[in-house]
Order: sequence, then structure tokens, then C-alpha cells
Amino acid sequence: MNQRSIGRSGLAVGALGLGCMGMSEFYGPTDEAQSLDTLAHALERGVTLFDTADAYGFGHNEELLGRFLKGRRERVTIATKFGLVRKPGSYERRVDNSPAYIRAACEASLERLGVETIDLYYAHRLNLETPLEDSIGTLGDLVKAGKIRAIGLSEVSPETLRRAAAIHPIAAVQSEYSLWTRDPEQGVLQACREVGAAFCAYSPLGRGFLTGQVASAALDPQDFRRQNPRFADENAPQNQRIVDTVKALAAEKGCTPAQLALAWLLAQGDDVIPIPGTKRIRYLDDNLGALDVALSADDLARIGAALPPGIAAGGRYTEEGMKGLNA
Repeated sequence: MNQRSIGRSGLAVGALGLGCMGMSEFYGPTDEAQSLDTLAHALERGVTLFDTADAYGFGHNEELLGRFLKGRRERVTIATKFGLVRKPGSYERRVDNSPAYIRAACEASLERLGVETIDLYYAHRLNLETPLEDSIGTLGDLVKAGKIRAIGLSEVSPETLRRAAAIHPIAAVQSEYSLWTRDPEQGVLQACREVGAAFCAYSPLGRGFLTGQVASAALDPQDFRRQNPRFADENAPQNQRIVDTVKALAAEKGCTPAQLALAWLLAQGDDVIPIPGTKRIRYLDDNLGALDVALSADDLARIGAALPPGIAAGGRYTEEGMKGLNA
């Protein structure tokens, strides 16, 4: 698999990463054996960036990755996050960027992952109540101590990214980016390029919606998408038109909708690294097929015109989920 650099950190990873969140919660029932098989298959196929967070499954996701990493650590780049503090059994959360919390969260993640160093450590969200100099300064101290290799930020504004990068090099920014969420084009991508940070695109398939295989009515009762505004019944007609457009464009290119959506993202720049999440090998293989889809300049122009920014109906999250976004 072609490699892409994580900013100026010296880390290089496969062009497509793997988001691991759904292996622990949020997207219905989980199966650890199936997830471990998918992780192993991903590595065999050339995926080397595995993305997790301490908030996913209240630590379970990191523990799962820790079991997978045994005997494989040198072949894998691990990205994890801190800062979202959730109530057990609830979606409710608060954002904590205090130096004491960062240090404690890092030690806990290292233990769950079973590693000595985290490759890429993100602030999951920022509340800006903690001075940026304090939180970024603490992360810089963790770099010096060898606890982490590189610093990342998630869902930040261009202005905050520039301020943070003036304190310490920022290797990557992670935000939602897809054919129905093009917000990063409104300044964040430009700021990443100014400061030399890679852009890691989460939910590049619109939480599965862009694949055309997700029906809101069929979602598991525990699936958090049931509460997501874009999956609400009142927004279904407009958003279904997006899926229909993606399907038609994919058919013309002879690929699946997922492959078209990922190929479009890959073509946005060599500094863009999509991290589609899945817990099943068949979806992983489908996603990796995007690496073989070549889009011409005309293709990209046509896709962009057919699916312009702001086309999706409904917010990206509920009000609770919006905490810390675009900080």
C-alpha cells in the first residue's frame, strides 16, 4: 500500500487507516473474536494506522487493540485520544484538557494498550477553558519524556490549530470529512498545510450512510445513529438523494459507493488519510478497493459539483455530541 506521512513527525502509514471505535460500542452488537480477525486482516493488507480513543467503550477499545498488538507492535502505528470524559452507560460527556488529566489519561492509555510509547496522541476535543499553552505544553513534555511520539488535535478551528502549532509542532488534525461533510474545506485543510500537519478523515463514509447499505429503520436499538440528526426520518428524503447520486457515480466508474467516496477523499491530497471504521473483513476489503480507483480531474470536478458542501440535511451530532467541535 502507498504510504502517507503524518505531518513532519517522521511517521509514515498506509494511505488508508482503520477506525476501531465500532469494535467496542456505538454501532450495535460487537464481537471481539471477529474484531481481532479484522484487525489482523487489515495489517496483512497493508493497513498500519489504527485509530482508537480512551472514550471508546470506556477503555475497552484500547484494551482490545492491546491484545492485538502483542507480537506486532513494530508494524503498527497507534493513534489514540484523550479529553472526552463520559458517564458510564451514557452518551453524556465533558471535555477535560487540564495538564493533570492529560498526564493521567496518557498513563492509563499506555497501560491498556500495553505499549511504552503512543505514536500519535490526540486531544479528542478542546474546551479552551484550559489555556492552550498549558495543554499543548503538557503534550510537549510527554513527547520529551518518550511517552508519545507526535501530537494531534481533533475538531479544531483553523485559528486554534495555528496557535497550537506555534507552541509545539502538530503532526495531524482529525475531523469528520466526507462527501456529505465537507466542513474541513472551510479553512482547516489550508491551516493543516500551512503548519505541516496531516489530515485524518474520520467517518469518511458518512457513518456508513454513503455506502447505501444503512437503513435507519433497520439499525440496532443501541446504535447511536438512531439519535443522529442526519439519520432522522425528516432528513431521510434529502439524504437519500445523496446516496443515490453516489451510487450512480460509482456505477459509472465500475466501483462500489464506498470505494468512490474513499477514492474522492484520497484524491484531495497526499496529506489526507481516511480512517474508515469497520469490524468486518468484507467491508474492510471493500474499502481497500478504493486504492485501485483512479479519478481524473474531470471525475473530481463532476463529483464535487454533484455533491457540493452543505448538501446534507441535519447536524453532524446531537447537541451533546457537538461539545468541543470547531474549538
